[in-house]
Amino acid sequence: MDVSGIRADFPSISEDGPVYLDSACQSLKPNCVIRKMLEYYTEYPGCGGRSSHSMATRVSMEVDSAREAFARFLNAESPSGVVFTKNCTEALNTVANGFGLGPGDAVLTSDSEHNSNSVPWLVLADRGVKRRHFPTLPDGTFSMDAYLEALTDDVKIVSVCHASNVTGHVFPVKDMAEAAHDKGIPICVDGAQAASHMPVDVRDLDVDFYCVSAHKMMAPSGVGALIGKKEALDGLRPLTYGGGAVGETSMESFTLPPVPDRLEAGLSNYSGIIGAGEAVRYLSEIGMGRIQEHILGLQRKIDDWLDGADGVSVVGPGDAAGRGAIFSFNVDGMLSYDVAMMMDSRGVLIRSGMHCAHPFFASRGIDGCARASFGAYNDSGDVGRLLSVLDWILSGHR
Repeated sequence: MDVSGIRADFPSISEDGPVYLDSACQSLKPNCVIRKMLEYYTEYPGCGGRSSHSMATRVSMEVDSAREAFARFLNAESPSGVVFTKNCTEALNTVANGFGLGPGDAVLTSDSEHNSNSVPWLVLADRGVKRRHFPTLPDGTFSMDAYLEALTDDVKIVSVCHASNVTGHVFPVKDMAEAAHDKGIPICVDGAQAASHMPVDVRDLDVDFYCVSAHKMMAPSGVGALIGKKEALDGLRPLTYGGGAVGETSMESFTLPPVPDRLEAGLSNYSGIIGAGEAVRYLSEIGMGRIQEHILGLQRKIDDWLDGADGVSVVGPGDAAGRGAIFSFNVDGMLSYDVAMMMDSRGVLIRSGMHCAHPFFASRGIDGCARASFGAYNDSGDVGRLLSVLDWILSGHR
């Protein structure tokens, strides 16, 4: 993979600039995405799906093109199975609120979920819905035994992360879906931390719903997507109602149009959606398999360093292959916030805290962690600077 060529596509990367290792929060944006957004604002800043003039028609065509690009990227059943949202959080809320759970029903999640795949289900307690979770192993890795034990008859839907935003560990979603479907239970997957750095084929995984945040996929902020099977999406009650998401209305009643329109009420973020389409085309050109292998190489460089390090504990799997695109850690005797601030003072940008996954840390008695996360544009030099600053911190600069 031509990492130097990829880095040249990102205007925020410079030789004397900081090292950006926070892609699990938000990825950097390549020039082609920025140009595509500017193209919308400068050439056809109209409103798609409403007006019939040529500018509006081009907006609709570009949005359709983006929808088709997402369908190809994730191998969705069809472009109509791609619903644009403002982020993964909205996609997950659409499923949670629209699935139709009622008193006595249970949703099964893990103890490693982001708040966006935890709180929407907890809110349903006022409907009598139970939220149950299965534990992961101490290092955050998946336990099929724990999952199967929790997959009881009252579970009406499973909702889990594909990859943990704390540890990077990838859950065996295909096997989980098969076990759930054997009991007639659909599965919803939070793919925010997976779709950005590894190949994802939603048809091969056989999941009913798959949710992503495009801003982690080199796309603009304010764009996400809910990808689903036709029958699953058709069964959802919309999260919001209004313009663009109705068929016929009267003073007494209304009808809904087919998916995806029925789940995309209101004016869309056209520039963001159009830019997101360009982003997934860019990722496809690089190749998600090559990105995954490249990041594994960066993780192996970290493993080599860990072999001789003293005073650093890994939060999550201890081996490179188990951490995906994330390296979470703590320095003995230091708060993760202080580690991140010292990193920042040396030009290495990481994140600290509980990363919106509070139950994971509470169940393990950990206050949080420092988290470095990688994208296709990071190289061995970036990892070298991360490890160099860690050496500096460990040498007594605390």
